[in-house]
Amino acid sequence: MTYLPVLHTDEQTRRFFAKVLRQQRVHVAVIDGTVIGFAAVHEGWLNHLYLDPAWHGRGIGSALLRAACDGLDRVQLWVFQANDGARRFYERHGFTLGELTDGAGNEERQPDARYERFSSAAAPTVLL
Repeated sequence: MTYLPVLHTDEQTRRFFAKVLRQQRVHVAVIDGTVIGFAAVHEGWLNHLYLDPAWHGRGIGSALLRAACDGLDRVQLWVFQANDGARRFYERHGFTLGELTDGAGNEERQPDARYERFSSAAAPTVLL
């Protein structure tokens, strides 16, 4: 994501993800002993989903997303508006756009989008 500013040192990033591992439900994709992707979810929010680009298009990201969302009635996530590939991925998996922002609420100050998906049992009723 070349459009994002570098805000943290490698050490700060390691400390941050050590905290993610302790506090969130994390699913990891491993091939031949190498971590190629992960998903982290907490309190109905998919906070992280990453897959090494060399492994895109093989169903691994979809499997991570399914594992992360399993058992949740509603899942929300934020994605940068400029990340077209991720937005298409989430939309293919049933997520709908909830809101767009100018990025003032994130530390990168990049426009983002909130998506959400309901399980069929938890989908809101629409009355016309």
